[in-house]
Amino acid sequence: MSTTPNNTNGEHCFTITHPFHPLSGHSFPLLSQSRAWGEERVFFADPQTHQIRSLPLAWTSLAPPDPFLVIAAGKTVLRFEDIGPLNQMLNVLPAHQKEDQ
Repeated sequence: MSTTPNNTNGEHCFTITHPFHPLSGHSFPLLSQSRAWGEERVFFADPQTHQIRSLPLAWTSLAPPDPFLVIAAGKTVLRFEDIGPLNQMLNVLPAHQKEDQ
């Protein structure tokens, strides 16, 4: 049982915004919002199964905006945490090109 109060911040509905989630773009009535499994989550009733489901808050329209993206104001393509994986991929790329020749 969670000791965190059900905090909906006055919101009644949310939209799934994660681009790869099968329900992306769909809106649902918000039952509750609380911390579970180490992260802030939203809880809603699945309209097909009528079971209570949850998603990370970050995958929804209720997530606060990414501070970096707000400050960048559309002037950047990558966030700082995206550069490391991109750098690793680019470092591996020349090795693959040499193998193909």
